Amino acid sequence: MGLLKINIQRGVNLAVRDVISSDPYVVLKSGKQKLKTRVMKGNVNPEWNESFTLSVSEPNLPIQLCVYDKDTFSFDDKMGDAEIDIVPFLRALKMNLENIPDGSVVLNVRPTDQNCLAEESSIVWTKGKLVQNMILRLKNVECGEVELQLQWTDASTLKNW
Repeated sequence: MGLLKINIQRGVNLAVRDVISSDPYVVLKSGKQKLKTRVMKGNVNPEWNESFTLSVSEPNLPIQLCVYDKDTFSFDDKMGDAEIDIVPFLRALKMNLENIPDGSVVLNVRPTDQNCLAEESSIVWTKGKLVQNMILRLKNVECGEVELQLQWTDASTLKNW
C-alpha cells in the first residue's frame, strides 16, 4: 500500500521504573515489523527525534507503540502503551489536495475512547506533504505521553485503498 514515516519526537512525564528515574525506549510494531528507538539513560522526559519508516499493507490495523525501561540484570519494565490510529490520516491523503494553500488544516482528529490522543490533532498540508503531529497518552501506566509526527512518503500509492 505504501510507506509511513513516523518521527518519535519525545516522551513527557514518563513513569519512574528505577529508583529515581527510568531508561526509556520506544518500540513500534505493525504486523511483522518491529522498530526501536535508542535508550535514553536516566530521563523521564526524553528527546528521541528518531524517524522510522513502516510499510503499511493493512490500513485498518493500528500501529502499536510501547515504552519500556531498559534494565541490565532483569527483564525490561513496561512503561505504557498506545495505538496509533492511521485511518484518519489515510482518509486525508485521499482528498484532493492539489490547490490547497500551504499550512492548511485538512482534518482535525479529536480524542475519543477509541484512540489514544491526549488532545486534538490536526492533519496539515505543509510544503507539499501531509503531516500529522500527535500527542499520545500512554495506557496501562500511571502517567506519560509520547509526541510523534506522521508523514506519508508517496500519496500516489493510495489510489486503490
